[in-house]
Amino acid sequence: MPQHERTTDMGNRLLAAMPQAERDRIEPDLETVPLELRAELYGVNAPVDHVYFPHEGVVSLLNVLEDGTAVEFATVGNEGMAGVAVLLGASSMPSKAFAQIPGTASRMAAKAFRDALPKTPAFHALLLRYTQALLNQIAQSATCNRIHPIEERCARWLLMTHDRVKAKHFPLTQEFLAQMLGVRRPSVSVAAGMLQKAGMIRYTRGTMTILDREALEAVSCPCYGIVRTDFERLLR
Repeated sequence: MPQHERTTDMGNRLLAAMPQAERDRIEPDLETVPLELRAELYGVNAPVDHVYFPHEGVVSLLNVLEDGTAVEFATVGNEGMAGVAVLLGASSMPSKAFAQIPGTASRMAAKAFRDALPKTPAFHALLLRYTQALLNQIAQSATCNRIHPIEERCARWLLMTHDRVKAKHFPLTQEFLAQMLGVRRPSVSVAAGMLQKAGMIRYTRGTMTILDREALEAVSCPCYGIVRTDFERLLR
């Protein structure tokens, strides 16, 4: 396995919010690693050996059905952490996590993370608030997927991704977006086509470009603002 650099990048909001003394305690156990496109961070019911704090890029959390169909139930970016099972005292999850949009992350071994929690009370409290925000995101997404039109949900997903990747361009296929939204690919093609025709996005050769952020927010369902406000409130 290649040697990774020790991290000094606090591009992750949870790490950046730590008191300096607590940050100094965990910094030797953090390493900066790439989040390569579709790289699996942990599998279904497999041991969660590391926790990840993305700097940029997006991690997707998915449930996998018996026929192999995967449905996204949450995403994690620079506001959060992948591997909350370890925080809650578990060693595995009945779901999987993989890099949806490539980037980098600070990684920490699960054992080192567990050992550090009693010594970093402010960080521990922040992580518990983050977990509450993540659960709220999951609940809001379930409601959104039930009642809002596909074009509004598509706009919400694109806005959430745009917030995290720190760039107007990011790799995305229609097949992948359909999987994330839990719909068939033709439905995504129609929804993305409407947004593109309106000049809000440009989609070509597997690359998504956000052209008009304000217009995209205007057509998104209210769930985007609800989730974003909730994260801001809980992560202060």
